[in-house]
Amino acid sequence: MAVTDIPPITRRRALLAGGMAGLLPRPGAGHAAPVQPMTAQPITLRIAPTTVELAPGITRRVLAYDGQVPGPVLRLPEGRPAWVRVTNGSDAPELVHWHGLDVGAVPDGAAEEGSATIPPGGTLDYRFVPPRAGTRWYHTHTMAMMDFSRAMYSGQFGFLIVEPRRDPGRHDREVLLAAHHWDGALPGIPASPEFCAMPRYRYATFNGRLMQAAEPVRVRQGERVLFRFLNASATEAVSLALPGHAFTVVALDGNPVASPAPVSVITLGVAERVDAIVHMNRPGRWVLGPTDPAQQTAGLGRVIEYAGATGPAIWTPPPISDWDYALFGGPAAPPVEDLRLDGIFPMLFERRLTPDGMEGWTINGRSYADLPPLHVRAGGRYLFRWINLSGCAHPLHLHRHHFTILRRGMRRIGPIEKDTVQIGRFDTIDALLVADNPGDTLFHCHHQMHMDYGFMQMIRYS
Repeated sequence: MAVTDIPPITRRRALLAGGMAGLLPRPGAGHAAPVQPMTAQPITLRIAPTTVELAPGITRRVLAYDGQVPGPVLRLPEGRPAWVRVTNGSDAPELVHWHGLDVGAVPDGAAEEGSATIPPGGTLDYRFVPPRAGTRWYHTHTMAMMDFSRAMYSGQFGFLIVEPRRDPGRHDREVLLAAHHWDGALPGIPASPEFCAMPRYRYATFNGRLMQAAEPVRVRQGERVLFRFLNASATEAVSLALPGHAFTVVALDGNPVASPAPVSVITLGVAERVDAIVHMNRPGRWVLGPTDPAQQTAGLGRVIEYAGATGPAIWTPPPISDWDYALFGGPAAPPVEDLRLDGIFPMLFERRLTPDGMEGWTINGRSYADLPPLHVRAGGRYLFRWINLSGCAHPLHLHRHHFTILRRGMRRIGPIEKDTVQIGRFDTIDALLVADNPGDTLFHCHHQMHMDYGFMQMIRYS
């Protein structure tokens, strides 16, 4: 069945039509998930409940792709047609969103845009052309509300690598690591607007394994290792460090940066990706882990082991975080008044408690159900002015397009191209959109709770 063969369904109907069957897969071994190569036949994925082993004696029943977490690594050639056949073995309608790909609205995998859902027991063919190389990913795009086993709380995510036409040859090998959090629970809803509701998690993993149960990443002195980091958490940002080493950031959300630069800490908001090269020049056993002690206690991390090294793995927290998007952007962007724009869209984000005491989210004072779309024309240039009036950060994601960050707070920065950006509490970001992919386009916060409770808006081409 092709994507156009199933009528669109509203997101709420698709996600609340039935309960999800038990959730997740067997653990991904080592430090990279199995790879499905491109063939003349369709790449196949199956959504189904499975059991994932986070560590010996710690298992969870979850929904996953092909019985593993993360799902298979999909490698698609840049600029060539791709064909992915997805079968839904769960008991509720599902979608697969191809995050970071500039594809059409129908195969994008968001019900709000008119993408088809996959009914229980159904199969759907996704066909699209990945337009440019980079680290992308795929994941479910359903609602969870207060069910911490559904949607992005489950194991439905995987890497999608669009391979370049020419091998850049800048590294010796690559390591793919996807962070995720498990066993979420909400302790309460803060009454003060200075705070936001945040689930608490029992476990956190790279590639579905707790650090103490995972095989080390084995390296050799002198290697240049490309780490592709993905934050596949439903709600949590992650900051990572590797004592004794520097990360040279070469791409953000799969897009090459203008000025690769070394940092001691990498920070990823939900759904962000960072490609960084590490020159392996400090033999020993080291912990690649989060700077947040609570996340490390929950199991997030991976041992980096040089050939022949023995003894306990070393963790030394960095003194400060030097993470800043501006490091990678080159010369500062011109002032807004010097840009040739077809429109400016101020968007104010606020937290509001609902009458039943739940946390709701608004854009310019209205939640998604009551929010009219923004209108753009094909070929137009538009400035989004995102203004966060809340006391928590938000990972802002734009479907089917990339945007260029031009300003953060009061500072103009060198252009940074992304599809997801973490806006800080009480922060402001200016981002430029070139409207070059006609069709309904969803904008939303990628924090699962915020998205489910109103933090979305449609962008519509005239």
